[in-house]
Amino acid sequence: MTFVWDQSIASDWRPILEPLAPTFAGISAHLEQEAQAGRAWLPEPSTVMRAYTTPLAEVRVLIVGQDPYPTPGDAVGLSFSVAPGHRLPPSLRNIARELHDDTGEFLHDGDLSHWAEQGVLLLNRVLTVRAGKGQAGSHRGIGWEQVTEATIAALGKRSGPLVAVLWGNDAQSLAPLLGDIPVVASAHPSPLSAHRGFFGSQPFSRVNAALQAQGAPPIRWGSGLL
Repeated sequence: MTFVWDQSIASDWRPILEPLAPTFAGISAHLEQEAQAGRAWLPEPSTVMRAYTTPLAEVRVLIVGQDPYPTPGDAVGLSFSVAPGHRLPPSLRNIARELHDDTGEFLHDGDLSHWAEQGVLLLNRVLTVRAGKGQAGSHRGIGWEQVTEATIAALGKRSGPLVAVLWGNDAQSLAPLLGDIPVVASAHPSPLSAHRGFFGSQPFSRVNAALQAQGAPPIRWGSGLL
């Protein structure tokens, strides 16, 4: 299946992303070259732009990831999320642990679509990756950074309640695009860094407090009992 960037995005993202049509053309060409060379990439083409099914006007929380999980079956087009019933990758397992420590809520599994349905934009910095062990970051520099910077800049200029969650240095480098939007920042939840400031950072309660301070309802983070 060929990647088509504008197939399923919410209509209010189009004016933001349409000026990047040449960038998307370059990305599509790169993905086609990968496929022709026998190098599989993730996620499935129809889910690459899944984050953008959440309308721009409805985004209340931005959570920035790095790139999709490179293990086949893990990536679903929403940062940190996996398919219902799928095992939790290490970073998501740490997120679930911090969520429970912070709010007492549980993630029933790794499907975070209930976050997206409440206006949480689960956006990876780079939206595709070559499949396989050791391939994290393999699609950096093919154009995705321009797309996600335009996305975040649009959020920074938009009025209405919004809180940004920036885990790790890559995500935190985007803070200047957000203007005066409240930012919840800490180390990344990866096992390599979670013990250096992610655990104990209470991001979920801090986000809800910041939303309520802006007159918006809190996010229901949990999805049931493990």
